[in-house]
Amino acid sequence: MIVCVDCEVWIALLRGQDTPEAARLRAIEPPDKIVLGDLILLEVPQGARDEAHAARIEGNLRAFPVAPVLTEARAIRAATHYRQLRARGITIRRTIDLAIGTFCLDRGYALLHAHRDFVPMAAHLGLTTA
Repeated sequence: MIVCVDCEVWIALLRGQDTPEAARLRAIEPPDKIVLGDLILLEVPQGARDEAHAARIEGNLRAFPVAPVLTEARAIRAATHYRQLRARGITIRRTIDLAIGTFCLDRGYALLHAHRDFVPMAAHLGLTTA
């Protein structure tokens, strides 16, 4: 199965943090099973110390195929997912997480994450997690 890796996991890996999610990322074999959503390519380098650091981060991330997270149709499905969860009393706090979760649902990708907003998407929408 193809795995999309969320921002928090990439950041932990790049910082050398020994989190369970970073360990799972390091264990994915072969690495061509990893896809990078373009919104992740937006988020991860934002925390770089300077432009040289940002360029190194981008270079590391570009080792993986980059796919567009949002399309017009997917944006509408993400809004539908938001309403479905709200009807259950669940609020997804970050729109980007809703977009990434919907991307994975649509493409049949597993999501490797360390963020609580994805838990109800797995429980109620069928998001597969890695």
